[in-house]
Amino acid sequence: MSATPECRICGGALHEFFDFGRQPLADAFVDPEGGTEEFFHRLAVAMCDACTMVQLLEDVPRERMFRTDYPYLSSGSTVMQEHFRATARHFLDTELRGPDAFLVEFGSNDGIMLDTVHRAGRRHLGVEPCAGVAEAAAAKGIRVRNAFFEESTAAEIAAAEGPAQVVYAANTFSHISYVDSVFRGVDALLAPEGVFVFEDPYLADIFERTSFDQIYDEHFYFFTVRSVQAMAAHYGFELVDVEHLDVHGGEIRYTVARRGARTPTPAVGLFLEREKAARITERDTLERFGAAVDKVRDDLRAVLERCRAEGATVAAYGATAKSATLTNYCGIGPELVAYIADSTPAKQGRLSPGSHIPVRSPEEFAAAYPDYAVLFAWNHAEEIMAKEEGFRRAGGRWIVYVPEVRIV
Repeated sequence: MSATPECRICGGALHEFFDFGRQPLADAFVDPEGGTEEFFHRLAVAMCDACTMVQLLEDVPRERMFRTDYPYLSSGSTVMQEHFRATARHFLDTELRGPDAFLVEFGSNDGIMLDTVHRAGRRHLGVEPCAGVAEAAAAKGIRVRNAFFEESTAAEIAAAEGPAQVVYAANTFSHISYVDSVFRGVDALLAPEGVFVFEDPYLADIFERTSFDQIYDEHFYFFTVRSVQAMAAHYGFELVDVEHLDVHGGEIRYTVARRGARTPTPAVGLFLEREKAARITERDTLERFGAAVDKVRDDLRAVLERCRAEGATVAAYGATAKSATLTNYCGIGPELVAYIADSTPAKQGRLSPGSHIPVRSPEEFAAAYPDYAVLFAWNHAEEIMAKEEGFRRAGGRWIVYVPEVRIV
């Protein structure tokens, strides 16, 4: 693990604006039988005074985060399934028109996006470092390489496959601290008129919604249009389009091309003006965010402690990576939340990282509904609440905390 005294993009001075203290690996669920010591790190976030890139101060080794038994599957949500099918159709309609067109996705997970490209008969390759989910993609007939995407990997792919019209990443690029190697890889792999497209959480949405649980070990960078524009220029590329997405609590899809290869759309300038007006990189904005985080922490603990005092039963729903930040920063353990219901088999029967709350199946949740359920997977609220309509009919009430603590 390495500390970052200066900006990993431009070398500028960093201004630390929030410290979540010691945190576990967000996706390292604990075997209740023991045997493996948990890994903790300092989770502190800072902004570069020069390029305004927001980033973590400590870089957790990638091999610790993205392991063979990595438990997250992109296809676990029907909303995300449709999102990635639509993304693939967009690429097929706009960028992959030729019979030999080639798309590379890094961080391809279980191949949820590539499956549509594969079925359309277009050349494709997933680059996925977690062996378990890479195998799940390969089982669908998707071409996948079990590796981290970096300069050497991209150069090998280019030599074997030729240039790619699209290099794509979803909820992956912001995880990678060594973006210099990634951009050199994109440079080696991308066709002259090709595009590098990535979508990741949007800092403006995190600030507006106080969705501080989006900050955890796997998310090293927190992008804005301004900081991505500066980053792209630093590595010889140009930001040519941006699109706001409603998935995962608010994201931006960024389209980057070689400098001068494409004309930037009006959306780029529009978002830059919006960010300037919102003053999202100003010191007072950072301070207000910190105060809002602490208010959510205090309000949520107060609600849970009142439930305990009244003898009410409380569970949670969604053993998400981001809930590790919430539970550990807020000091929420099994004494306040009895268990977490989650549909991922690899998480069931284990304990949540750091806070050690048991993870159980949704069937156990439905067998004896609690009085209250904290919605950890708040970014899938509509889908979950529709699925668990029986909980509401039985008198159960949801506790949500984004953008503020309230009982639904």
